[in-house]
Amino acid sequence: MKQLSKERFPLFEILGLTAIALLIGGYHSGVEDAEIYVPAARKFLDPNLYPYATEFFLSHGHLSLFGPILALTAKITHLSMDWTLFAWYVATLFGTLASCWLFVVACFSSSRARWTATLMTTAVLTMPATNTGLLLIDPYLTARSFSTPLTLFALASLVEARYARVAVAMMITALIHPQMVVYVAFLTGVIWTTRRARPVLREPVAVPVSGIALMPSGFHFSPAQEPYREALFSRDYFFLYNWTWYHWLGMLAPLAILAWFWKSDLRGTRPGFRLVSFALIPFGLISIATAFLLCSSQDFEMFVRLQPLRSFHLITLVFVLLLTGVAGEYLAKDRRWVPAMLFMPLAIGMFIVARATYPNSPQIEFPSETSRNPWVNTLLWIRHNTPTNAVFAVDSRYFKEDVVDVHGFRATSERSALADYYKDGGVVSLFPDLAEEWKPMSDATYGLNGFSLARFRSLRRRYPEVNWTVIHGTAPLGLSCPYQKDAYSVCRMPDELVN
Repeated sequence: MKQLSKERFPLFEILGLTAIALLIGGYHSGVEDAEIYVPAARKFLDPNLYPYATEFFLSHGHLSLFGPILALTAKITHLSMDWTLFAWYVATLFGTLASCWLFVVACFSSSRARWTATLMTTAVLTMPATNTGLLLIDPYLTARSFSTPLTLFALASLVEARYARVAVAMMITALIHPQMVVYVAFLTGVIWTTRRARPVLREPVAVPVSGIALMPSGFHFSPAQEPYREALFSRDYFFLYNWTWYHWLGMLAPLAILAWFWKSDLRGTRPGFRLVSFALIPFGLISIATAFLLCSSQDFEMFVRLQPLRSFHLITLVFVLLLTGVAGEYLAKDRRWVPAMLFMPLAIGMFIVARATYPNSPQIEFPSETSRNPWVNTLLWIRHNTPTNAVFAVDSRYFKEDVVDVHGFRATSERSALADYYKDGGVVSLFPDLAEEWKPMSDATYGLNGFSLARFRSLRRRYPEVNWTVIHGTAPLGLSCPYQKDAYSVCRMPDELVN
């Protein structure tokens, strides 16, 4: 079997595809799950930041080297955290495409299959992985930005029987994203078992469910109780009975096609192609069966947060590479224009989707002191004009306002805030002990944009640490608001309100 080291690595071509992928999918600092990961990195760099409610992002941060890696990078390079985030995003995007190339080299002998697979995947990197709540690659930096190329590299190395590389990649992944490493460890177990079962590759293989010993503490057999139940059930994709027919199609159709790949002797493929195609089938089916089990009784509700269907993030990414590689082999022979013909409509379609997802923000949000997004501009003003120990009250449902474009308050403003409903609720769905704190906080600021002075007085009495607020709309008389622009007001909550 030809080894990875004997293949020419197309450095400049992958660099070019990285630039294209960045243009198609865009980059947005501090959006979505970055609201959880970025504040941790900022606090590792400057411990004076975020003096209040740190548990809502350090619960993740203490389990990962993501924050320390970014903080150390910023210290060594003397880059701002914003530029550090952008630089690492580009680096991990390059790493993902490089790992895609190494994987297709392990699975295809045909150059046209390899390049078609890599090119098509470049176009669709920001597509969703069925209804898992995950994209193949996020247009922002999180721990998954590191774990995705590492897991794909581990899989490519596993196919080529480079076990030392597999071990190193999995160890680094575990240090950065402990949850995602369980899935690649599980798949590694499937492939290892399959290889030991040779020459009867077409026979069913018994696969143990791995990773049980890695489960965090706090799991017990009982129905979820309020207020944790509210946070848990706000993530409807955790529960298979909430999935629609097209979600099921996105989960089952790839497994059916992978079964055909396994049974077929397709031109231009290497032994690793069939090996991976086979291994993904029990990997996916066991994940589905586990998800069914966890949804079958209220007694399993405390285990639903294990999210076994996250395995379909890796399954979907690998399936796209295999499918487009086969398409390139059979459609692009003697027709070199076919990959470009397939790429262009996909790239244009994904670009349109990206613009529709963040309509009020630039496609690539380079680090800057200003933004065309009024919400981001407000947060940047807060960063530069309020004390680092300021604690803010923001409407707990702000995340879903159209103009916000899902930019997180903490991640961009570098300031503490009371818990919000959506992103902090997602943290609570994984860390139930935070529910009793999260629910009163998010309820206290619900509808804040329409609060009267009396409501702000009541809020300040309840949470005396809060000394600033952001209002989307007109601030009530009695609040001093040094920033009022584009329908946003940043206001002090003076001490007199406590009396």
